Amino acid sequence: MKNLFSNIRGDAFGGITAGIVALPLALAFGVSSGLGPTAGLYGAIFISFFAALFGGTSTQISGPTAPMTAVSMVVIAGIIATNDGDVNKALPVILTVFLLAGLMQIGLGVIGLGKYIRYIPYPVVSGFMTAIGVIILLTQILPSLGYYPKEDMEFVNEFKPVAEEVILENILKEEAGEGILVLEDFKETISRAGKISQTDILKESQTLAAKEASGALGAIKALPRALQSVNWLELILALGTIFIIYGFKKITTKVPSTLVALIVMSGIAVGFGLEYRPIEEIPSGLPVPNLEIFTAFNLSSLLPYIFTALTLALLGAIDSLLTSVVADNMTKTKHKPNKELVGQGIGNSIAAIFGGIPGAGATIRTVVNINSGGKTKLSGMIAGIMLLVILLGLGPIASQIPAAVLAGILITVGIGVMDYKGLRAIPSLPRDIKLGPLKLSSEVLIMLIVLFLSTFWNLVYAVGIGLVIASLMFMKKIGDLTAERSDVKTLKEEAWSDEINFPSSLKEEVFIKHIKGPLFFGSTSDFQALTQQIPNTAKTVILRLGRMQYMDQSGLYAMEDMLQDLKTKDVEVLFVGLLKQPRYMMERIDIIPDFIPNEHIFKSFSECLTWVKQNVEDTHN
Repeated sequence: MKNLFSNIRGDAFGGITAGIVALPLALAFGVSSGLGPTAGLYGAIFISFFAALFGGTSTQISGPTAPMTAVSMVVIAGIIATNDGDVNKALPVILTVFLLAGLMQIGLGVIGLGKYIRYIPYPVVSGFMTAIGVIILLTQILPSLGYYPKEDMEFVNEFKPVAEEVILENILKEEAGEGILVLEDFKETISRAGKISQTDILKESQTLAAKEASGALGAIKALPRALQSVNWLELILALGTIFIIYGFKKITTKVPSTLVALIVMSGIAVGFGLEYRPIEEIPSGLPVPNLEIFTAFNLSSLLPYIFTALTLALLGAIDSLLTSVVADNMTKTKHKPNKELVGQGIGNSIAAIFGGIPGAGATIRTVVNINSGGKTKLSGMIAGIMLLVILLGLGPIASQIPAAVLAGILITVGIGVMDYKGLRAIPSLPRDIKLGPLKLSSEVLIMLIVLFLSTFWNLVYAVGIGLVIASLMFMKKIGDLTAERSDVKTLKEEAWSDEINFPSSLKEEVFIKHIKGPLFFGSTSDFQALTQQIPNTAKTVILRLGRMQYMDQSGLYAMEDMLQDLKTKDVEVLFVGLLKQPRYMMERIDIIPDFIPNEHIFKSFSECLTWVKQNVEDTHN
């Protein structure tokens, strides 16, 4: 507790500044997610406070971030679509998924997986971050133009036939659930269909229209219609916001340009009485827990989203721990990764219960906090309290913010979140694979696959596919390197310094095999060819294993097969420099001592050489 208040002035200033910076982003991410600005604000309040209180990075400021919001947006849109387009009906399921993601993060921290997050390949992270930027850019073009698909009646009417089909399917499902035999009692179906009003059909059509225009691909499809009916006021408000955000940074960086843009453009819109589109109303008063998460809990409705919740948990973990590394570099401290995951999980879980969207450690807000004097966990807690004060005191005023201003803010976020470092490196990376006549860089290929799949198909599956491809390519590279360095060559062609004095008279009787690197499933095919490469004159093979640090089960059985083959040919095998892990593996299945007795295992080559001189005869004079 003493350490918590050791820097109270710096933490207060850092936390208040970070909270002010977080305000426009929290509102914008909430709107972008589909749950409204209040959800973004609630997420920022609870995640910032509790992730700081329980986390393992003293200076980290947490809240909704671009990657977390992009995935949440997909989750929210999908669940709303399966609940007849009714946000209130879908909300308990949405928040339960977010709660599950938070609990999974706590689990990741408890079992100690925090330290392994850093092993996710850079091309996967790079492709994903650039895709997040592209998705945010594309999805914010429509609101920047003042175009909302649900309000374009010509577009909505195109979905009326499909809407009627969906409504009829729902009636048939209801009847099946009630045990009504439709073909025997079709009058009941006609009766229920007769109660469907034009308003119901319109509502379903609007849901389908919104779904069609959702996501990056939907935004591209809807863009021609949006360009035909541009709302110039909304576009000017969005462009003005973007101009101020980039322009004000050139004047000073001490005052957050995002906040300046929000205040100036909102002030102009309200002050001049312009007929703009405001954001959804932000309720006044303290946040209230959404108890329907527990009272209306339905496992069957949650099961399809378990993998999605895990993805949110992992993404939040990566996002937070990358920010923790940035904080470490700035403060010359060291964060506790597993504790940080527990803190983030607690923050996301509590935010979900109160109706907030999930978040993670936010790099820009953390940097602002540190530069403003924040040094302890108190700074992150103060940032959360600051946002709560703004909610309670300025909620009605914040409700007057133009939607186009938040769209403009999000466009700058989308531009900023892209991984330009990775994109700039594309031409210079080595082209190490061939696809037909094309030579490509495997790293670039992985990045582009993740980028395009994330943008136009599915964020969740794209990361999984990227990880699988990256792992396979890594294993192939390691296998190739191991095979390349482990070629079986005659003594004259490959001699280590301690082999120079090996008796030349025994060079036909004895062959030496150097195994460099791990013997695992990626390198076993080349290793298995060993017996075919040993000439018939050799009666003794020395395997130098001092550089074979690791052996997996595939490598173990490849070694067993090779030794079995050599034994049938009466070739004696000697081990030199066998390390602990490979020895343990070979003892498990009795390679040692059945194939290689202990007296044939030598610590040094000189000991082995002594044995060879005493036991191997020159039979090829």
